[in-house]
Amino acid sequence: MAKVVVIGAGFSGLSTACMLAHKGFSVDIVEKHSMAGGRARRYSEDGFTFDMGPSWYWMPDVFDRFFAHFGHKTSDFYQLERLDPSYTIYFGPGDKVDLPADETALYALFESIESGSGARLKKFLEEAAFKYEIGIKKLVMKPSRSITEFIDWEIISGAMKMHILQSFHSYIRKYFSHPKLLRILEFPILFLGATAQKTPALYSLMNYGDMMLGTWYPKGGMYKVVEAFETLARSLGVNFYFNQEVTSFDISGGRVTGVQTAHSRFSADYVVASADYHHVEQKILPPQFRNYSPKYWESRTMSPSSLIYYLGINKILPEIQHHTLIFNKDFDKHAEQIYESPAWPDNPSVYLSCTSKTDSTVAPVGMENVFVLIPVAPGLNDTDEVREHYFDFSINRIEETLNISFKEDIIYKRMYSNRDFATDYHAFKGNAYGLANTLRQTAILKPSMFNKKLDNLLYAGQLTIPGPGVPPAIISGQVAATEIEKKQRNR
Repeated sequence: MAKVVVIGAGFSGLSTACMLAHKGFSVDIVEKHSMAGGRARRYSEDGFTFDMGPSWYWMPDVFDRFFAHFGHKTSDFYQLERLDPSYTIYFGPGDKVDLPADETALYALFESIESGSGARLKKFLEEAAFKYEIGIKKLVMKPSRSITEFIDWEIISGAMKMHILQSFHSYIRKYFSHPKLLRILEFPILFLGATAQKTPALYSLMNYGDMMLGTWYPKGGMYKVVEAFETLARSLGVNFYFNQEVTSFDISGGRVTGVQTAHSRFSADYVVASADYHHVEQKILPPQFRNYSPKYWESRTMSPSSLIYYLGINKILPEIQHHTLIFNKDFDKHAEQIYESPAWPDNPSVYLSCTSKTDSTVAPVGMENVFVLIPVAPGLNDTDEVREHYFDFSINRIEETLNISFKEDIIYKRMYSNRDFATDYHAFKGNAYGLANTLRQTAILKPSMFNKKLDNLLYAGQLTIPGPGVPPAIISGQVAATEIEKKQRNR
């Protein structure tokens, strides 16, 4: 029985482990932290429970297909609730839009903002559905070793309809002109790692995933999904080793033969590094076995990091929805200060998630659990003074925009940003989401899933194929597992 060591128990690592154990491999997961989840960890304090990272459950079909591989349904592990409204967007004080879950109501909303846009949204989403079908079910399942992988009739025949060479910015402006509608459509790609001008129009598939497939909440929080993956992995025989940070590799004959931690050695026929790709390659691997140079990594375009505040509020806030976005007047300037001219933003947009609106288990009775996030550029000098400045800014922005008052009712606060991502996850430049999905960093132009000098070392996760986000991380693990299975068959 071939033995695989998976480094990291985030979604890509858990996905890899489940797929390989199901195929008969012996799998060990070696994890730095005391629990599974990676960026999707959870913690509790003073009666409040917080998902530390991902807060959006989008693309439910990806989760459904994953569990179906093993004869399961998501409902075997956790219960989902579709949010309605999916989320609320504020454009200014008292100026808000609730995005409805119902399709007919969604078209009516667009029509009420811009005449004729209801019918145009329907056509836009039909095109997005085609991209989603090809993109999520075919394109992202390729390991992107070579351009020849994409010589597929369905992909080739639909290439023009994918709008790969057109920018998202120009594409949506063929359909809509009202600034509010443009902001609604552009917001899901904000975390892909580039401005709308530099993001391929292919990613309108995100709008389909958002508007048509819906925004969901797993009862108990996003960590329930992590627990589901861990439960499945254990049932398949995967071994978990926590508090074991990888420090080096044993290498012989062009292969990794073992993985070393401060406490143990794990022998391996194959290794999947689902920890931070840059860290594994540039800090753990000896230079002669690396795919890329430091210069290469410095030239990569990263997705944002995040400045996060985990807050416990000693009262109910009826004005806040489960997901609320507060856009500043100059949305493009904030994006520019993330991607084009990295700097702490002058006037950022703010996102808040209040899971206690949907889930009574995450906060004491009569209180709220609030997660506040500002997207920021990676690599910034993250100081306590900066954090406190933006804490005051974000609370003032929320209070002013929603016409509420709660600053004096905050009884718990924890701050988390770039330096924490770097410390906790060895995240390159303290990034939160991985590599940007620009045209020059798509498919075969992303860092390779394969180590070119060590035949049995592969990479998975947000810095390789297919990209950032929970569903892509799950898919990344599936693709890595498939490639190891192929290698084993050919040995």
